[in-house]
Amino acid sequence: MTQVAVLDYGSGNLRSAVRALERAGATVTLTSERAVAEAADGLVVPGVGAYAACMAGLRAVHGPEIIGRRLSGGRPVLGICVGMQVLFSRGVEHGVETAGCDEWPGVVERLHAPVVPHMGWNTVAVPERSRLFAGIEGERFYFVHSYAVRDWTLVTNDRTRPPLVTWAEHGGDRFVAAVENGPLSATQFHPEKSGDAGAALLRSWVQSL
Repeated sequence: MTQVAVLDYGSGNLRSAVRALERAGATVTLTSERAVAEAADGLVVPGVGAYAACMAGLRAVHGPEIIGRRLSGGRPVLGICVGMQVLFSRGVEHGVETAGCDEWPGVVERLHAPVVPHMGWNTVAVPERSRLFAGIEGERFYFVHSYAVRDWTLVTNDRTRPPLVTWAEHGGDRFVAAVENGPLSATQFHPEKSGDAGAALLRSWVQSL
């Protein structure tokens, strides 16, 4: 049975992620222990709330080191919502700039939309060859956020395979909705709250481990 660890660093909404991953076919452990998080077949980094608070919680349980060590060994990590945002270089909220895990360059900033937060169901533009969204077409996913990465800045110059970036739009503002980059994947939306489409995405990720 596939073993998945959900990293417990004080962020909320952990139990729904655990239940969704169990329904996707994984054996799930909610843990803050470094050894357990590093040993699992897959690691999920959830997140809700403020960027700075999530980074403080992550650092308290050595989250950036856990993520970095797994990725250096090619071992899968999935970030969800703010768990995706903290994978970028930095976040700026209410004038406060916070360093992130810096796995990808980019800034998490407030959406330039007439109405925020962006709360509710939205479609996404999936790139070709996506494994995360395999068999999922034209579906809506559930978002709750006011901040996102609005510009993708990683340039590989064909030296490595470029990441697959999925986009969404809210109020005329385009933002990164998901990324697939080797062992590192992430979604800005909540797959565990996204009905059948979210369940299919989590099954796809679990089956890839």
